[in-house]
Amino acid sequence: MSVPQLNDEHRGEEILAVFDTAFGELLAADPAAFRVKFRKMAASAFAFYRGTAGLFYHDLDAEKRGGPFLDERTSRVWIHGDLHAENFGTYMDATGRLIFNVNDFDEAYVGPFTWDLKRLSASIALIGYAKALGDDQISELVEVYAGAYRERIHALATGAKSDEVPPFTLDTAQGPLLDALRDARSLTRFGLLDSMTEIRDFERRFAPGGGSIELDAATRYKVLAAFDGYLETLPETSLARPDSYRVKDVVGRRGIGIGSAGLPSYNILLEGHSDALENDVVIYIKQAQTPAVSRHITDPAIRDYFQHEGHRTVISQRALQQHADPWLGWTELGGAGQLVAEVSPYAVDLDWGDIDDPEEIAGVVADLGRATATMHAAADDTSGESLVPFSTERAIDAAIAADEDGFAPLLVDFAHTYGARARTDHQIFVDLFRNGRIPGL
Repeated sequence: MSVPQLNDEHRGEEILAVFDTAFGELLAADPAAFRVKFRKMAASAFAFYRGTAGLFYHDLDAEKRGGPFLDERTSRVWIHGDLHAENFGTYMDATGRLIFNVNDFDEAYVGPFTWDLKRLSASIALIGYAKALGDDQISELVEVYAGAYRERIHALATGAKSDEVPPFTLDTAQGPLLDALRDARSLTRFGLLDSMTEIRDFERRFAPGGGSIELDAATRYKVLAAFDGYLETLPETSLARPDSYRVKDVVGRRGIGIGSAGLPSYNILLEGHSDALENDVVIYIKQAQTPAVSRHITDPAIRDYFQHEGHRTVISQRALQQHADPWLGWTELGGAGQLVAEVSPYAVDLDWGDIDDPEEIAGVVADLGRATATMHAAADDTSGESLVPFSTERAIDAAIAADEDGFAPLLVDFAHTYGARARTDHQIFVDLFRNGRIPGL
């Protein structure tokens, strides 16, 4: 990729314009939340990169009508949309297995499969730079990622059996992935409930404080009405015990993550699968956002496939993630689409803090390549959705096979070029922020 060389002033104006498009309305509604978000983004180039998917796709926009390895099919693959090296972690799937895989599907959409690979590759470069790895070492890591992706896609395209490409579980994972799964297994539902709730008059309720906001009667009524709408979106297999959905309490919360600033959200406490208090379940209702990639994909058939952003997020996650959270659903609240899912007690994100040895980093990067390929292969004609009505793994495999020698170099070049661009952009952003040049703050 050749990134245009802009002076800092020009690039600063470009960054502010993209921010206005991506965050304008939310920032105007809750500037305090964005001051927190931007301070987190200021901490490092990687944190800045995590929070600026809109800028990334703005820079890729020139490629939207073509590019290496892209044809009519490979440009129309279900993609994660914000695939970076920290968007992986553990979850309990619908069958009760702890899985390590891609997480956080808020930005998922349909587009070129290479966009996911490029975003992940640039994040590898940023992590490598932060860990003082040399350019040659970073190149090798991206080559490892590309090779593992290529190998897994080919295996899936040529009919590999499921036991030949198993998911990352307590039985199959190694290294830091296994550590994350073991950490997740040590967590308990009781521990989560103890951190968020208390028992009053023989019943569990949300505890005051800790970021929870008491709701007025009118807002509570609207949230409960939205909850009733959500129940209609659950798979029939989720409705085994109707009393599981008895509401015990409702509170409001403010989005505090890098990607959730300004988005209103609510927590609902439910009975769970038994009358025992330790089996209560907490779900969240969060306003879904417009995915950054969608501003650069103009196909009306894709846009019109989704009822709203909450519906898009859920349908995308169910397509990309096998045996997704059984509590996953959508609803509407205040005219906006909402994502609904469990506040999982078993969620542990991949922690790069102690992954420093180059060989260990390479092992993790290879696993991320395999996980990416498995995700891309899951969301196709076998997913139950008609939006991508072909075998994605076969289409991607054929596209790469046409230029085997060019695949890894494409990602290596992009990783170095855009990694350098992101580091420079981070410094420009910090200067804009600290000098009061971001409108609305």
